[in-house]
Amino acid sequence: MVNIWATWCGPCVEEIPTLAALAGEIRQFGGLVLPISIDIDGAQAVEPFYEQHHITNLPILLDPDGLNLDLLNTNGVPVTIVINPAGKMVARLDGGADWNTPRVRAFLQSLVPARPKPKAHGVTAI
Repeated sequence: MVNIWATWCGPCVEEIPTLAALAGEIRQFGGLVLPISIDIDGAQAVEPFYEQHHITNLPILLDPDGLNLDLLNTNGVPVTIVINPAGKMVARLDGGADWNTPRVRAFLQSLVPARPKPKAHGVTAI
């Protein structure tokens, strides 16, 4: 998941803790949450925000020029996109949400290719 956000954005402030909680849940199957801040002050704005909200498991990614907004053809935040393991965007939401829900976790896990089961090596149970 890629989330474009800012510390001054009300819906972003509400959803970032849910993204942090989700990140811990989806890490077990290889999922990542990548929040990209468009704060002009960059890390000087994001670091104290993370500390104030006890966010320790999300990276600080910065786009102070807001170029990602242009790439996503939007001028508002938050914007969240889901990219599958093949690199294809499979979902997008413009606006805030509670991301740490069973439905979201199940959707994200459904994107992960199933791992083949190990083959038995000629062992027969009696």
